[in-house]
Amino acid sequence: MEDHNPDRTIHLNDGARMPLLGLGTWKTTTAEVMQGAIETAIAAGYRHIDTAYSYHNEVELGHALRAKIKQGIISRKDMFIVSKLWCTHHAPSDVQLCFSRSLRDLQLEQLDLYLIHFPVALKRVGDELFPMKDGKILTADIDYVDVWREMEALQASGRVKSIGVSNFNIAQLERLLSVAKVPPAVNQVELHPYLVQSDLVQFCKDRNIALTAYSPLGSPGRPQKYHCGATDPEKLLEDPVVQSVARKHKRSPAQVLLRYQVQQGIAVIPKSVKPNHILENTKIFDFCLDEEDFGALQGLNRGWKSCVIDSLKSHPYYPFV
Repeated sequence: MEDHNPDRTIHLNDGARMPLLGLGTWKTTTAEVMQGAIETAIAAGYRHIDTAYSYHNEVELGHALRAKIKQGIISRKDMFIVSKLWCTHHAPSDVQLCFSRSLRDLQLEQLDLYLIHFPVALKRVGDELFPMKDGKILTADIDYVDVWREMEALQASGRVKSIGVSNFNIAQLERLLSVAKVPPAVNQVELHPYLVQSDLVQFCKDRNIALTAYSPLGSPGRPQKYHCGATDPEKLLEDPVVQSVARKHKRSPAQVLLRYQVQQGIAVIPKSVKPNHILENTKIFDFCLDEEDFGALQGLNRGWKSCVIDSLKSHPYYPFV
């Protein structure tokens, strides 16, 4: 299949450009590990860094970025920095608060992209990410449509270039598009051959909403408590079909899984702190998968999600239905 993205970026519907390859930073929290990962990634050519308020690593990431800028290795305009609004900050005043904290912690004056992390609002109880009572996560009665109005206000303020969503399904996107003054530029969702989501991919393509795939390698490190039932029954990186395609192209299974997304014009944000993996993940733009490869990989689809929060399933805005 032809590579439709030779410039290695996606043109967003607001005119911005987002690099197809980004560095995911979930579960990267210590300053030493973050510094090493950022140094390696920037040296390897990464210019897209993905973080979130809920990752608790924005201070460390800010220090690492600032160090590279002061050294003259990069300038701010070289980088595409993404963060996300957490569910406990969906109230109007809290949206501004969460955003401002991320901006401060990252030592930036402007974000390139800011996303609603999840459509379900949670009660704000101190700094708890998942406030609990009697074993249940405490939700809040706040409509994601109202949250989007605050996102539009953030963009209008000039403190963020592009705005988007994460973990939104087709019905939620349709409802949002029906009232939005500014359509979401990006929807960041879980995508990999075990979770192809063809309908969602086509919906976003038809409406010029760019996709970013998180967990493109199957997310073997996700905490067990967020799984629905058992973990992935067969590790994606070890799947015989993935390994067969990798052997065919003399590539690693990870490179094949990343190439599978970027060749469709879908950005990827694989997380790694290992220098060899960070470098390996950049080498996905000098080969192409063919129709047979795509058919084999898509044939692995089993609707398996690594990110499922069981206790929120009854909420009307729960997206994984």
